[in-house]
Amino acid sequence: MKAVVMAGGEGTRLRPMTSSMPKPLLPVANRPIMEHVLRLLKRHGLNETVVTVQFLASLVKNYFGDGEELGMELSYANEEKPLGTAGSVKNAEEALKDDAFLVISGDALTDFDLTELINFHKEKGALVTVCLTRVPNPLEFGITIVDEEGKVERFLEKPTWGQVFSDTVNTGIYVMEPEVFDYVEPDVPVDWSGDVFPQLMKEGKPVYGYIAEGYWEDVGTHESYVKAQADVLEGKVDVDIDGFEISPGVWVAEGAEVHPDAVLRGPLYIGDYAKVEAGAEIREHTVVGSNVVVKTGAFLHKAVVHDNVYVGQHSNLRGCVVGKNTDIMRAARIEDGAVIGDECLIGEESIVQGNVRVYPFKTIEAGAFVNTSVIWESRGQAHLFGARGVSGILNVEITPELAVRLAGAYATTLKKGSTVTTARDHSRGARALKRAVISALQASAIDVRDLENVPLPVARQQTARGSAGGIMIRTTPGVPDSVDIMFFDGRGADLSQASQRKLDRVFARQEYRRAFPGEIGDLHFPASVFDSYTGSLLRNVDTTGVSESGLKVVVDASNGSAGLVLPSLLGKLGVDSLTINPGLDESRPTESADTRRSGLVRLGEIVASARAAFGVRFDPVGERLSLVDEKGRIVEDDRALLVMLDLVAAERRSGRVALPVTTTRIAEQVAAYHGTQVEWTTTSPDDLTRVGRDDSTIFGGDGKGGFIVPEFSSVFDGAAAFVRLIGLVARTQLTLSQIDARIPRAHVLKRDLATPWAVKGLVMRRVVEAAGDRFVDTTDGVRVVETDGRWVMVLPDPAEAVTHLWAEGPDDASAQALLDEWAAVVDSAGR
Repeated sequence: MKAVVMAGGEGTRLRPMTSSMPKPLLPVANRPIMEHVLRLLKRHGLNETVVTVQFLASLVKNYFGDGEELGMELSYANEEKPLGTAGSVKNAEEALKDDAFLVISGDALTDFDLTELINFHKEKGALVTVCLTRVPNPLEFGITIVDEEGKVERFLEKPTWGQVFSDTVNTGIYVMEPEVFDYVEPDVPVDWSGDVFPQLMKEGKPVYGYIAEGYWEDVGTHESYVKAQADVLEGKVDVDIDGFEISPGVWVAEGAEVHPDAVLRGPLYIGDYAKVEAGAEIREHTVVGSNVVVKTGAFLHKAVVHDNVYVGQHSNLRGCVVGKNTDIMRAARIEDGAVIGDECLIGEESIVQGNVRVYPFKTIEAGAFVNTSVIWESRGQAHLFGARGVSGILNVEITPELAVRLAGAYATTLKKGSTVTTARDHSRGARALKRAVISALQASAIDVRDLENVPLPVARQQTARGSAGGIMIRTTPGVPDSVDIMFFDGRGADLSQASQRKLDRVFARQEYRRAFPGEIGDLHFPASVFDSYTGSLLRNVDTTGVSESGLKVVVDASNGSAGLVLPSLLGKLGVDSLTINPGLDESRPTESADTRRSGLVRLGEIVASARAAFGVRFDPVGERLSLVDEKGRIVEDDRALLVMLDLVAAERRSGRVALPVTTTRIAEQVAAYHGTQVEWTTTSPDDLTRVGRDDSTIFGGDGKGGFIVPEFSSVFDGAAAFVRLIGLVARTQLTLSQIDARIPRAHVLKRDLATPWAVKGLVMRRVVEAAGDRFVDTTDGVRVVETDGRWVMVLPDPAEAVTHLWAEGPDDASAQALLDEWAAVVDSAGR
């Protein structure tokens, strides 16, 4: 049997290590990752191997040659362009068409028993056998479920936490029969997991999963790269280490000179012909490459130092990676998580802070404190985007420098000469950051339309009027010292997951486009923004009967930007209204839950005393609203959703309503009673937006004060929801309390459980296993439906070490019992 080693990836997340070196050549314990892979193949009798190459292909070919030094026969299949995981193997079809073959990645470290994998494949008579393993965090991999016979039942590539239903993942190691090539189109990008496997499963072909025991690490990030070094030194993975173990855990290669007065605390590795002087201290999990010089007084701990590096006297390296041919001068300090590229000079007494990147051929001046000037900073997390865009503490996590780089990365994803709309809330922090964003956009050949301070729905609507995208900066709801930088697409909606990943990649590569002097973008300040918004709103939303109804409403602008649009809106609407808290308050750009609650209580008192039809309170950016009925009673957000749903469905009598799967199933009863149906979505607002764009959608909401009015916009819009509500109430001639009273009571309970990141995937697998034969819905997280209609939903939080649970029953006691039962399942798996 032949093997295929895929060695064409760029390894963009590992830059600058991979800026001048292909990922498969990155050394682990001073030996390229791919060499460890080839040695594993040889141990299992797979001596004849085809290597697929593309990025820096010549370096791979020059290093391994024909494989003679390893006692193997290597040939190469060169891709002229990236062809994907399946396309690259298809490119080598001529050498593989006669017999089954094994596919393995050249940049993953493993010691799996490949012989057992091959035997399993033959015993099952499989067309494809996918090698699987279990990992703590399955987000970056394809998660898989197999049945008792090992046949693959379900497969999902790179899920979000809401889609995680197992911790069993695809390792990218396969055994395949040549017939699989019939499903791979030549010379175009094709992926095994995204294209080929789903088609095979659809046709009922024998696709099996073999769950391997042993070590496997996808070396795709700085953290996993450093971890792989430590695991080799700890003996957690069965690979060959080139050297002599002179004391337990201390490996020294041929020709290395280590002074007797040097301090060595293993496990560690010192490469061939390295020199370690007296007084130097090298501690655990450090790998010193070939020809490295470590001078007196230097301290290295968990550091990975590539070949031909000079480490000066009294320098200090902790948890960092240093590229080849770099000079680190006296008393320089490189902190945990930093990566220094090839052929750099780190000057005397300079400090390179943690989690920064120095690209190849850079010079850090003596005494420099480097965190932003030469290196783009890292935000210390795997992904930029959270639930509200890019969020963090103002001037700690979200700085003007970061805002510039984010805007530069966003601009790089757009064409030169495109227009981007910018906006902010009424906080000083947002104003300062927006100015930085505008400068970066203009410097990247982007024209800017600046709306200044406007409600969030206005920013979205204006973005959709001819801009390629938009950026809104606002204070994080309920967190006054934090800000959100929100990115919009050309329709004014939040960026899709795919667009977020694209922006993430550009930011991680830190390769930003800059304009030539004649290409610097223009800056415009559009006029009559609020009149344009309200005019469009009133043209698209039905206000029939409002002026004749005599309705009186009380509107609380909560001292936010929503108050900016209300004068124009209420004047044109022709309704008797009382507006409270209309002025902007820069010191209160957001409000706590308690402040909002007390504001609603006060609103209720005013509504009752004024004998108004109802009251609404906007959030500070005008995106969401809360309701108070004619009696002054607060209509809780989850009930407000049902009230709005009942009103809309009763009037429209057909169509779909978009609701997240966490919504009470009473909503289905309300919708069905009026001849409409529910389209269940994930809890992500962009999924609601996607359904909201469909012509058949008549309403959407999230049960947290966010409402979609599809005839005007597919995003949450407080003003649009307010106008629609006025029209509905005017035409139905029922009060909010009457509508609320005719809707059954819901019994949905929620609980949050602390769940370490390392066991989130395991938790979700245990939930699926515990579900047994019960119906399982994986629209978002895992929702288990009992035979009596009760349901529980388990959803991992994408940003925190928390798992959310919802349960609904016919009464609170039943829902509580169900919640307790499944909380115990989550708890036991998380221990």
